[in-house]
Amino acid sequence: MSFPINIDDLIRGQVVENSRVEYRREWNPEPILHTICAFANDIDNIGGGYIIIGVEEENGMPKFPVIGLQQTEFNTINKELLEICNLMEPIYIPIVEKTLFDGVEICVIWIPGGHNKPYKCPITLSTKDKKNKQPYIRKMSKTIRADAYAQHVLLELSNNIPFDDRPNLSATLADLNRSFITDFLYRTESKFYEASKVMSTDWLATNLHISHKTSESMLPLNVALLFFNDRQDKFFPCSWIEIVNKPDHTGNLVLKKTFYGPLDKQLTYALDYIRCYILAEKIVKFPNKAESIQLFNYPYPAIVELLGNAVYHKAYDIEEPIIVLITPENITITSTPGPDPTISDTDIKQYNLIPPSYRNRRIGDFLKKLNLVVGRYTGIPRAIKALINNGSDLPLFETDARRSYFKVAIPIHHAFLSK
Repeated sequence: MSFPINIDDLIRGQVVENSRVEYRREWNPEPILHTICAFANDIDNIGGGYIIIGVEEENGMPKFPVIGLQQTEFNTINKELLEICNLMEPIYIPIVEKTLFDGVEICVIWIPGGHNKPYKCPITLSTKDKKNKQPYIRKMSKTIRADAYAQHVLLELSNNIPFDDRPNLSATLADLNRSFITDFLYRTESKFYEASKVMSTDWLATNLHISHKTSESMLPLNVALLFFNDRQDKFFPCSWIEIVNKPDHTGNLVLKKTFYGPLDKQLTYALDYIRCYILAEKIVKFPNKAESIQLFNYPYPAIVELLGNAVYHKAYDIEEPIIVLITPENITITSTPGPDPTISDTDIKQYNLIPPSYRNRRIGDFLKKLNLVVGRYTGIPRAIKALINNGSDLPLFETDARRSYFKVAIPIHHAFLSK
């Protein structure tokens, strides 16, 4: 990934504040690791910072002419940088680039603010003390160890930004598909639809609140990549829906279908597949009665609500797909993670799954605008109502003590069970 800023402008201080740039004459892994940790923690929410190696510093400013680095020094940096960054908790890998400045080659390390704060790293890289880790922060142009109050602030900063509303450090606005954005605006009858035909992607991303802007870059939010990128699994591995159909118990025949792409299209296509190939209808007539009863093996509205609920509440930073398993007895939908820990086992058995807050507020907003979910914690009650109206048994919910997964088993209507 290329830097979002011209290196000449960066070094000459024309765009980024000097406090966000640290100059190093040569590679020195321990203080550089501390500064990477500090910029990643980004306690002042200014967008992280840069470390430039091969440029001597004088009173906080670059000293000219620039000395630069030799190829052997680059080799050492590339090898050791990955090693020391893997010592951070959680692991944080910055973006590194060798570039030419004033006729010499230098190394620039870009450290955007991370979203799994607080980041910690070893106080010293000596072999016996590597496990002693502390968070570091940046104050003015100095890297310092975070005190108890600063650590509390870092925790608050991390907890206040849901994953779907965070900027993605591995993407640019060029990764957004404009036609997907325009189609979304058309389907939701947005006031921005006409403007989307002529305005820039930057303008659209800003006005739709799906980007994060710093002084030198504009990054798409995770929710933007989940809806407006045709292969969002490049950024969120395993973020797809798998439908596995096992029509008999022998296991000799297994039919598998995987749905990729934007979340709304995944959900729509998966529901269409189930409706066309899995759902069945039966008309039951009774003696001495003119009326007949229409039954379904699975009521479609229940499938819509429960699969939509899985897409809505999945954690997209967990590398597990949503799996829909179809057997002769039931359909199970498994997603990760499970219900909020504040929801008790008794609540789960009573179908009372109301968490203190939404996991994916932005994803929910998009799905609701497309009429794919309703929200307000009505999905499960609506699914249960559809099952009752169809004469089906109620679903079974399953999770574990760690709430690492959530499985919903929807039983087939007894009229469709093999005799």
